[in-house]
Amino acid sequence: MTSFGRVLTAMITPFQPDGDVSYGVAEELAAYLVSHGTDTLVICGTTGESPTLSWDEEYQLFQVVKRAVDGKAKVMAGTGSNSTAEAIAATQKADKIGLDGTLQVVPYYNKPPQAGLYQHFRAIAEASPDLSLVLYNIPGRTGQNLLPETVARLAEIPNIVAIKEASGNLDQVSQVRRLTPPEFAIYSGDDSLTLPMLAVGAQGVISVASHLVGLQLQEMTQAFEKGQTQLATQIHLKLFPLFKALFLSTNPIPVKAALRLQGWQVGSTRLPLADDSSDNLEQALRAVMADLALLKDN
Repeated sequence: MTSFGRVLTAMITPFQPDGDVSYGVAEELAAYLVSHGTDTLVICGTTGESPTLSWDEEYQLFQVVKRAVDGKAKVMAGTGSNSTAEAIAATQKADKIGLDGTLQVVPYYNKPPQAGLYQHFRAIAEASPDLSLVLYNIPGRTGQNLLPETVARLAEIPNIVAIKEASGNLDQVSQVRRLTPPEFAIYSGDDSLTLPMLAVGAQGVISVASHLVGLQLQEMTQAFEKGQTQLATQIHLKLFPLFKALFLSTNPIPVKAALRLQGWQVGSTRLPLADDSSDNLEQALRAVMADLALLKDN
């Protein structure tokens, strides 16, 4: 099954001023990210505003990004849903397009019990047995926590290869690591927890900050892997203010604002996400980005 590397970027979806998807900018941004530290692009996840994209828009994005990457990085599609049948159909479409894997979020709103979560992910995996599947646990958004014991059962399915853990609970991450085989990858779903999670057995991060500091995140994860923990800590602490600034408002509002500060024509977010109209967010981002020399006028 596919290895997705250390730094996976949860890529934003750029929009034109009229609200349509800007496929040209998506292609340009994808190529840029791959040349700046990204091993795998995750398309149409939370950061990609998947709840407000149509399936047709998502399928077109998958194809555009796959062309832009041209084998230089892996491409993972967010094809999860709170409808198992819908997730299966979207995953099969991603498989047909030739993507490298899919990210499958815990079903939101309907709050299935653990037995239902197991059956949901198993059904998706079995419907596309040649495509790698990554579980995505983010209880703050879904209202349900995928427990370590359920993850361990799912890890026995050959093409369920990893989990994006965004519970914010390091004890839970430790328990997942205890219960799963070494080849089952754990990815941090929070940039600020990447280094602590590496210490308890994670492989890397599915990152928002890598839009801006992908090379530094690669350096941090590789330093940790080589036993250079002091260097890894220095990088983590240097980037920590950026990690926090990118979540001063609901993701992806801040990261889109940060990219606009760099000159990227990524547009705003789609409703019901509304850009933070206060000057505070932009001021905070500008200050942190200036400190890290991430602005073109630095």
